[in-house]
This record gives sequence, structure tokens and C-alpha cells, in this order.
Amino acid sequence: MTWDLGQTPSQTVGPFFSMRLGGEGQNVLHLPEGSERIVITGRVLDGEGNRVEDALLETWQADPEGRYRHPDDRRDPDLDREFTGFARVLSDFETGEYRLETFKPGQVPDPEGEPQAPHIAVIIQSRGMLNPLFTRIYFSDETPANDHDLVLRMVSEERRNTLIAKLKNGSVPKEYQHDIRLQGTNETVFLDF
Repeated sequence: MTWDLGQTPSQTVGPFFSMRLGGEGQNVLHLPEGSERIVITGRVLDGEGNRVEDALLETWQADPEGRYRHPDDRRDPDLDREFTGFARVLSDFETGEYRLETFKPGQVPDPEGEPQAPHIAVIIQSRGMLNPLFTRIYFSDETPANDHDLVLRMVSEERRNTLIAKLKNGSVPKEYQHDIRLQGTNETVFLDF
């Protein structure tokens, strides 16, 4: 007798992120001495423009001097001991909104040794996604640096705005708005690392 059962159907995971991964305060980075607090808010949206509940954003950034908390970054051994460069942010289950409290990172060298524009690296995971997505957040008030950034120059001009957080006028502390669209019209540019 031969059994022809076929392939087991695939399944997605979640939503489980809010049950354990979103600890209080993980969306607030330590503020190094002399740096200015900024806030980045936005929504995670699907292809139809609907909010994505329970999305997890993990961020990695340099300090204000452009140094990473990483063993390979040996430019200055006197890095602030409380600075990690890492934050974890959950989108709100009801609104799809996220909030990151941080500071603007400094410029780091690209592989060619030229300064990159200030940016924050972001990994996005969500219910229904089998693989994480990688992107960056740049800042609208860094136009000269953005114009010379190696990664931004590789992105077509009409799509660059999907990587640039917009400064809200008059906000104190400085607040930037940045929606992340997982697909569809105005899909955020995702990077292949």
C-alpha cells in the first residue's frame, strides 16, 4: 500500500510578540551626556494601508559621535558604558503605532570610508512574516548628509522618502514621523543584508 499524503501546509506564527518581547522601557535608549533626546513615532501598515498590530521593531544605532557598541568598532574605547545602541519597540495592538525615544546618531563611515548620513537600522518582524525585514530610518533635517549617503544614493530618488523620517515642526523634544509600509503603494525600501 502506498500513502500519498502530500506536503504539510505551512503555518505562520503569532501574534506572540506582545506576550514577552516588549518589556517596559525597551523603546527608550540611554541618553549619552551632551546629546539631545528625539522621538520617532509612526505606524506599521500592511499593503492595504491597515495597521499591523503586534509588530516588533528592533533598532541599532551609533552614539552621537558615530561609534557603535560593538567589539569591531575600536575607534574609541571610552564609549559611555550605559550606551547599548539597541532598542526594541512594539507597535500598539489597537493603533499600529510605535514610539522610539532616542537621540540622533552620529555619522559612521561606509565601506569606502566616507561618512554615512545619521541613520538608525531597523529589523521588523510581525505576525504572518516568516522572515524579518531590514530597513533604515534617516532624518529629513539632514539633507546634505542624506544627499551623499552611499545607501540612499543606491535607492531611486522617488523611493528615498520611504526611508526618511519627517521632522514635526515645533515639537519639543524634536519628534519625527515615520510610517513603515510592508508592501503596496509607497512600500518602504527594505535592504538585503
